[in-house]
This record gives sequence, C-alpha cells and structure tokens, in this order.
Amino acid sequence: MTQTQAARLMDGTALARRIVEDTARQAAALTERTGTAPCLATVLVGEDPASVTYVRMKQNRCRKAGITSRHVALPATTTTAELVGTLRELSADPGVHGILLQHPVGDHVDERAAFEAIAPEKDVDGVTFASFATMSFGLPGFVSCTPGGIVRLLDEYGVDPAGKRAVVVGRSAILGKPVGMLLLARDATVTYCHSRTRELSAAVREADIVVAAVGRPRLIRGQDIKPGAVVIDAGYNPGNVGDVDFDSAVERASLITPVPGGVGPMTIATLLEQTVTAAGRQLGA
Repeated sequence: MTQTQAARLMDGTALARRIVEDTARQAAALTERTGTAPCLATVLVGEDPASVTYVRMKQNRCRKAGITSRHVALPATTTTAELVGTLRELSADPGVHGILLQHPVGDHVDERAAFEAIAPEKDVDGVTFASFATMSFGLPGFVSCTPGGIVRLLDEYGVDPAGKRAVVVGRSAILGKPVGMLLLARDATVTYCHSRTRELSAAVREADIVVAAVGRPRLIRGQDIKPGAVVIDAGYNPGNVGDVDFDSAVERASLITPVPGGVGPMTIATLLEQTVTAAGRQLGA
C-alpha cells in the first residue's frame, strides 16, 4: 500500500446492525421458550447530559432488540453506600438479567466499589474484577463491551492479531487494559502506552495494530502510523473528533475506524448481545 492510497473504513454501524438483528432473533426465541424477555437494568447517577443521552440510546436499542429495560435514576447526591445498595438489589432480582452502571458516577462516589456490587453473571458491561479475570484467562464470562466490539471488528475485516505488534494507547480499566488482554489472547505482542510514555510516536510507528483509547483529540498523528497498519480509534471527543488525526492517518493505514460510526455502535451491540446471553444462562435456556 502506498501513502497515496486511502485506508478502507471499518464500518462499525453496519456490523453492529447485523449483530443487533441476530440478537433480536435470539431474544425472541428465548422469550418464546421461557415466557420471559431478557431485561437490562440501567443505573444513572445525576443528570449529566451526555450520560442521559447514552442511556436513552441504549434503551431505544433494547426495544429494537426485544430486550426490556428497567431504568433507575438516582440523584447526583447519591452516596457510594446508596449506589452499592441499589446495585446489590438489582443483582438479587431474578427479573433483571443484566446491569449497566452508566459512568462517570461523580467524583464523590467510589466507582470501583459500585462496579463490584454487580453480580458477575449480570455484568454484561464487563466492568467487574471477575469479568477482567475471565477475559485475561480466556474463561467463560463477559467482555468489556468496547474492547469486545473492537475484536469483533478485527474479525469482520479479516485482521488476525497473531504475531502482530499491537500498541494500545490508554490504560483505563474498562477499555485500554482489557483490549490489550483480548489482543494478547489472540497472540498479538502488546505494548501499553499512556500519559507518561516517553517517545510515544516511536512506539506507534512500530505497530501493526494501533488502538487509540486515551481521550485526547487527534493525539495520534498520521505521520506516526506505520504504512499499512490497522488503526482503531476508540476515542470520542467534543465535535465528533477521535483520538486519531483521521485526515492524515487515513492516508497511511490499511484499515481505520471512523468517528463516529466505527467503535461506538459496536459497544452497544456487544452490550445487547451479552444481555441476551446472560438471560439465557440465568433462565437455563
């Protein structure tokens, strides 16, 4: 591939649509067999506009996929103990099969304590210690939704990570770290980079697969992309801007995800798919 050839776009919207359609068929079949529809409970602390929008979007997608949704709206003043109590109640409720805690939850709340109050069998967002462990060891469980969606995109476009150098820029507990573990499980050689990485550009230049997940607009420049590399932009910043400078990177990469329309739709599709899987396991069907 020459630098004058534009990269092929990885269409997350189209793939996510197919996954949701298949999930809807599975949900309908499960409902018919058991008389119970899969149920996802969403929990929102406060009224952050972006979070409210995300939750509403997930509820709409649930309806399209034949999944019932139960929304729990808590005030911004909710304490850690109160949030933990709510999540434990939902975990114990047999009518709820999956739980999504919309984050962020506010600086005054211990988010990790809240995540750990979610029963692993209902952790369809893949945020608990248990889910990270099963991801890391390749055991049955639920993957973090964005990393899981990224791997599905790689599979869809025939990208085999085995033997390739993968650079993950970002180390968050629900994106950077787990996507690195999923790539490692696929036999990639994984390097994690972050805010204190020296000579980030040099590390990125060696990568066959770049996953940008740091939350800094246009941090990854096209001149640092290895010609022919696969670029996954998991960032989303104001103005529909990712963590990769798309206009310059598209001239060097072989495959690249757009923002929006790349990783984002895959996150929700994975969430819905895992909710139906969780329901099936809990209902014994």
